[in-house]
Amino acid sequence: MQDAPMLGQPRQKYMAWPVLGLLVFVTVIGFENILYPFQNQGLSVIFSWIFLLLAYIIPYALISAQIGTTFTQDGGGLATWVRHTSGDTLGYVVSWMYWSSTLPYLIDVSNSVIVAISWLVLGNNTLDKHMSTLWFGIFTFLVILIFIILENVFSRSMEVMSLIGGAAMFLMAVLFVALAAAGIAKGYHPASNLFDLSAYKPHFSTHYFSTTGLLIFATSGAELGATYIQQVRNPKKEFPKAMWMLAIMTGFLIIFGSLALGVYFDANHLPNDLKMNGSYYAFHYLGEQWGVGNLFMYMFAGTQLVFMLAQLAVLIDAASRVLSADTAARFMPQWLLKKNRQGRPIHSYIFTASLCLFLLLLSSTLPNINTIFNWLLNLNGIVSPYKTCWVFFAFLALRAQADKFQSGYTFIKNKPGAMLVGGWCLLFTFVCATMGFMPQEAAWGTHAFTHQLLMNCVSVVVLFGLGFVMPMIARYEAKKHGRQLMD
Repeated sequence: MQDAPMLGQPRQKYMAWPVLGLLVFVTVIGFENILYPFQNQGLSVIFSWIFLLLAYIIPYALISAQIGTTFTQDGGGLATWVRHTSGDTLGYVVSWMYWSSTLPYLIDVSNSVIVAISWLVLGNNTLDKHMSTLWFGIFTFLVILIFIILENVFSRSMEVMSLIGGAAMFLMAVLFVALAAAGIAKGYHPASNLFDLSAYKPHFSTHYFSTTGLLIFATSGAELGATYIQQVRNPKKEFPKAMWMLAIMTGFLIIFGSLALGVYFDANHLPNDLKMNGSYYAFHYLGEQWGVGNLFMYMFAGTQLVFMLAQLAVLIDAASRVLSADTAARFMPQWLLKKNRQGRPIHSYIFTASLCLFLLLLSSTLPNINTIFNWLLNLNGIVSPYKTCWVFFAFLALRAQADKFQSGYTFIKNKPGAMLVGGWCLLFTFVCATMGFMPQEAAWGTHAFTHQLLMNCVSVVVLFGLGFVMPMIARYEAKKHGRQLMD
């Protein structure tokens, strides 16, 4: 678009690339994302983070930069990339997997809303003493349902709240790291042995590798920046800068944030509910150290609540709309694509709520709220990496057809080298996602292990498997009404 519009035409407003970098960052990772791997791997997660930063996170961001600058006119993200490089059918498969992989996260966010409210009201971790697993599931579903109903009214304002809440979340994380470092400088004795290099040595085991999927989940989403690529002045130059900014900010948070957690938590004796309540414990300890009581904890709880509420609205709308967007509509039954007077896919909203209810009912078979929270979180460590595999698939397809596409930015000019790195990232992501089926909080051979393993398998089969059923229903529907679907 031209910078100097004709008289009477509105001037195009561009997004600065640092703003794009921040917008993608706050969507990709938050303070709570560093807690999950910390509980699973302790201080050895620092080794994992450094390895991932160099061998995975930076290549992932720059791979997204190359594909994004290749398709600057679409702004459709991952499904559009795959459609252009590998055809409409695979484009639909990616659309479905992208949509279905957001549902466990949607429930996880709703769970976090309830946990945040409980800390604001109770000021402690006694939610499970005031609420049964049944009511926890009911309130989680009600939160989702209310936001589906209110989506028509608040969608745009919630996007703004998401940016504000996300920026505030990053500032809270920086505050935590800075004050933790200042505390050590003043002589505060850390709970973990931060100055013993042997404490960072990873213990390679089945459990170690089965938890790596959560690290990928915690840092995935760089491809989301493609949605905004048309809003920057010079996408081919500025989008890669935004991706570098994303990688650097992510590296700061995951490494220094994890070190800061070691100041307040003994990595060898972590609370069982660290994934659910660890963020609040951390800011409570920070407030105690600096003599301000629960001030920081309440600040974080308020920030978390606003951010999660905003994320809910954006997630519900984006998740439901993808079913009727792009080429996906050609593979979907017409009843699922029906829109209301406001142009919103009302049946897609109902379908979204129904699958969320299915996952909640499945999770209600677990013994307590903390186990439910952890299982849903671990499920994200399976479905999210499987979805991320398609980023590297699209990159490999792009480089294999380099003569057909013109990229504004090239990640590794040497084609064999680029294919090797892309293949490594694809294989690594797929293996971590598959290893994630192994339950992380239950011992091998126990009833709890078998129970959660079965739940993982059923959930993934239902979430991804329905995507293969929909085209069959669409063909039956078309045949019944005498219509012909496009190939």
